[in-house]
Amino acid sequence: MSTRTPFDRKAAMGLLARARPNRLAAVFPDMPDSTLLRGPETGAVMVRGRQGGTGAPFNLGEVTITRCSVQLPCGTVGHAHVQGRDKAHARRAAVLDALLQTQDAEALTRAVLSPLAAEETARRETRARKAAATKVEFFTMVRGDD
Repeated sequence: MSTRTPFDRKAAMGLLARARPNRLAAVFPDMPDSTLLRGPETGAVMVRGRQGGTGAPFNLGEVTITRCSVQLPCGTVGHAHVQGRDKAHARRAAVLDALLQTQDAEALTRAVLSPLAAEETARRETRARKAAATKVEFFTMVRGDD
């Protein structure tokens, strides 16, 4: 990923994978020509967790993902893994990953990544406000009886 953009490649790929497929298609409707190197194909991956965030890892369960790898005519390769079975989402994300490694990175960051990041932040803030509204404050009162 170009150093001219605020998104490193890992952050950009994560954002594209978490984006809602219909919204990604809306902000990036015209996909350039690309050659499929792999997929899009659907499979499962094991999700691991940790008790309390610091304990020993354990296998939480499997999640369905779709992966895709593409190559642009200029030779740049892009990859994507998205949760679910949406093959178009995986291909679109892989093409964007490849394009974000080219000279078009700045324009794509403004047109695609920045709006998606702003929408994701707004969704998270809304969810946090809803959760905060249900918060119950517990406190212990000390009785004066001896």
